Amino acid sequence: MAEYSINKGIGHSAEFKGLKSQYLFIFAGGLLGLFILFVIMYMIGIDQTMCLLFGVASASVLIWGTFHLNEKYGEHGLLKLQASLSHPRFIINRKRIPSLFTRNIKRREQ
Repeated sequence: MAEYSINKGIGHSAEFKGLKSQYLFIFAGGLLGLFILFVIMYMIGIDQTMCLLFGVASASVLIWGTFHLNEKYGEHGLLKLQASLSHPRFIINRKRIPSLFTRNIKRREQ
C-alpha cells in the first residue's frame, strides 16, 4: 500500500504533491463536482464516450488550473487577491479643505 506524506512539519500548512492549503480544497471539491456531473450525465442517458471525454477534458483543465493558480499566487495569494479586489481604488473626499481642519462643535454637544 502506498503512503503519501501530507504535512511537512508542525505549524506548516497542508501540502500534497505541491498544492498548498486552499488549493487542496479547490482541487478536491472540483474533482468531486466533476464526478457528480459525470454521474448525472451518464444517468440521463448521454453517450458513454461523450461522458468520458467530458470528464477527462474537464478534469485536465481543473488540474492544470489549480496547479497554475498555486504556482502564480502561492499559499495565501488568492486570499490576498480577493482582499485587494474588495478595497476601493481611490478614497474620494468631497468636503472643502478648510472644513476638514475645523472642529465640529455640534457633534460634541450631542
